[in-house]
Formats: sequence, structure tokens, C-alpha cells
Amino acid sequence: MSTREFVGSISFTVMPLHEAITVILNEANQSCESGNSRGVAVHFCNAYNVALARSDHEYRNLIARGDYVFSDGVPITWVGKRAVPKKAHDWERVYGPDVMEGVFARSTVTNPRHYLLGSSPAVLATLQERLLERFPDAQIVGSESPPFRPATEDELMERDQRIRDAGATIVWVGLGTPKQDVEVARLAASLPIVAIAIGAAFDFLAGTKPQAPIWMQKSGTEWLFRFASEPRRLAKRYIWGNSVFLAEAIRTLRSQH
Repeated sequence: MSTREFVGSISFTVMPLHEAITVILNEANQSCESGNSRGVAVHFCNAYNVALARSDHEYRNLIARGDYVFSDGVPITWVGKRAVPKKAHDWERVYGPDVMEGVFARSTVTNPRHYLLGSSPAVLATLQERLLERFPDAQIVGSESPPFRPATEDELMERDQRIRDAGATIVWVGLGTPKQDVEVARLAASLPIVAIAIGAAFDFLAGTKPQAPIWMQKSGTEWLFRFASEPRRLAKRYIWGNSVFLAEAIRTLRSQH
């Protein structure tokens, strides 16, 4: 049984990585059997998401309505373990690319049925090729790269119909923060699927962008690697985001005493 605990103003789902993978697979199985009209929204949040939730109440409320909100960043787990010691054993980093790999590794020829939404056509083509090379039993039933501009209502309805017609049970959404979180919430409210805001996993698993070395991921310095790789695009995310997150982390720790 998962529990939710706060870091900053985001309530995180506390569970180990392997349990998160199992939960997503179980939800996907249930989505094609239950006949529900609503789906399941899954978010992965890191220090930047916590900072964004502090300054944007609408975004904070959207994440709060998510069915699962996993700890995508190591600093989240550091703060969580110290703020809630009784949950320290289970509070692991549940990293989006690891979850996607884990779900694909356990996929069969019947379920889940994957749909890829986001990135560019070239990245999607490479991603699909690499995933099927590694996980030949996995079923990818569709993919699309939306236009960079906001979609119209008609376009969203057509998108939903394509996903419905494909028989997808999991939709992986890689549109960047916060756009992907908004789309996941919308999809889960519209379709009986598991919608997952997967961040940069498309680029990492396609091999179009490098991942930080494991030691940097484990030490909480992955952001330095990514910042050095794309300094102009990620400047606000890390300079502003990290400073706000630090304030939120201190507030969280003090609230426990």
C-alpha cells in the first residue's frame, strides 16, 4: 500500500522502484478490463517541479490531483527520508527512464499496449526502433509528435480518438514540464488509460541525448551534467529552480520538528 508525503507543496507517492513498475502494469491491466471512463494520471516530480508548484498554484493543484506522483530526483528522496524517517526504507528514487524500461521489460504480446506521445518524429522513430530491439514482445500501438503550438479542441478530440482506436492502455507523454503534466491530467480525465508524464526519457532511451553517469545520478549532481549539456535551455530550471527548491526543502524539514 502506497502512502503520500509532502516535500514542499507536492505530495509524493512513497514506494520503491520495483513496486512502482508493478503498480503501473497492474493499472494498465485494469484499464482494459474495468470499463471505466476515467484513466490514471502518473507524474514524475523533481526539484524543479517542487519549485514550480510553489509559484504556480494551478500547477500545484493539478499535481495534487494525480493518482501517483513519484520522486524523480535524488534530492527529493534525501529530503523525504529525513523529513519522514519511518518511510525512509521505502522512499526511493523512482526515475522516469528506469520506470519506462522496467515496464517495457515486463510487457507481453497482449498487454500493456503502449502509445508514445511527444518529441520529434525523428526521435520517436529511433525510440520505437530501439525499444522493440530490446523488448521484442512489447506492443507499441501508436506514436505521434504533436505540433509545438497549443493544440485546438478539435485536435485534442482527434488525438483522443487515435489513442482510443489504437487500443492503447499506457500513453507515455514526453512534452516537457509543465506541458506534459497538463496533458497527462487531461488524458486521464478523458480516456480509460494510464497516462504517464515521462520527461526526457524519450531522448535518453532513444540515445539522442546523453544521460549523466550513474555516479552523478546517485550523488544528486545529475543536474550539473544536464545543465552543462544544454545551458541556455536549462538555465532557469536549475538556477531559479534549485534555489527555490532549497527553500522548500528547509521548510519541509523544519515542519517536522
